[in-house]
Amino acid sequence: MLERFKVSPEEQVRIEHQSLSRTVTCLFEKVGVARKDAIEGAQTLVMSDLRGVETHGVSNMMRVYIENFKEGTLNPRPEIRIVSESQGTANVDADNGLVTIIGPKMMRMAVAKASKVGIGMVTVFNSGHSGAIGHHAMIATESDMIGVCYTAAGSLAVPPFGAEIRLGTNPIAIAAPTLNEPTLLFDAATTAVAGNKLTLARRLGSPIAPGWIAELDGTVTTEETAPRERGEYLQTHLGGSREQGSHKGFGFALMAEVLSTMLAGDLPDMVTGKLPYGNRHSFVAYDIASFTDVTVFKSNMDKMLGKLRETKPAPGHDRVIYPGISEYEEEIDRRKNGIPLHKEVVQWFEDICAELSVPSLKQL
Repeated sequence: MLERFKVSPEEQVRIEHQSLSRTVTCLFEKVGVARKDAIEGAQTLVMSDLRGVETHGVSNMMRVYIENFKEGTLNPRPEIRIVSESQGTANVDADNGLVTIIGPKMMRMAVAKASKVGIGMVTVFNSGHSGAIGHHAMIATESDMIGVCYTAAGSLAVPPFGAEIRLGTNPIAIAAPTLNEPTLLFDAATTAVAGNKLTLARRLGSPIAPGWIAELDGTVTTEETAPRERGEYLQTHLGGSREQGSHKGFGFALMAEVLSTMLAGDLPDMVTGKLPYGNRHSFVAYDIASFTDVTVFKSNMDKMLGKLRETKPAPGHDRVIYPGISEYEEEIDRRKNGIPLHKEVVQWFEDICAELSVPSLKQL
């Protein structure tokens, strides 16, 4: 994650990750989530923070989830229903459940199907936010499979040359196992910057880079700007402007929409005009053994990723990394030294824990 989005040492409080997991689990239970599901949701969120994916950890998401459960816009105890199914596929109605909790179950379903027919794919509609979809993709690697996830969520970004929002940030993730190298993990929005990074920027007072957002008339910014409140900007697709390749980010976002929303038999929010925005997802598992020898695959992954790491760095840079290295290194550090939360986030936890009679966080 870019330095501008990290909490400064002066503003951070280190929290023991086990304590954070316990508190998040208790908070989920207090708003009606069953204990087993509460533990699953806490695992998704805290693993995101351990890996340094603070945009989709407790800092940004927990207060939103608690509010949504309180308001009734999320169902704490959904009755998940398989609408259609084959040996290798399933389409699931999530009954407005939170996919931060449901997502791991859906990937495990895809893995079970892939173990039988080589590839398993599960689409999910009528559902809530997914959390960090890279977490769900990583689950497949535990079974020597490649995990791929897509999410289509709301209308937040303007298409190239457009002045109205149409598609969401629509992230894509892939995780692939290795022998000795850190697991390949790529998880990114198809917008120029994830929406939650703009939330972090507001909290930290960090500037917004040129091209990350557009004015309300669709004009893409060309200079660094101060962080803005929601409703004061539009998001742009990866690339920012057409000259910088925003048509490619737009295309990837459209791909996620097709593989999540359309394949689930649903319609995008830009068509329905539905509020609050819905979320649709897809979870795909590729059984490596159905294609090639697993050990050979992992060894080849090590060779490819090792070659990338050995790339000579450009002037002013220390090294070249591939997606997954920084997450691997952050997890080692944060398990030992605690998760750095902004003091404002810690204060929110203290307030909500007092309100709901939940034990407070343990600081290091």
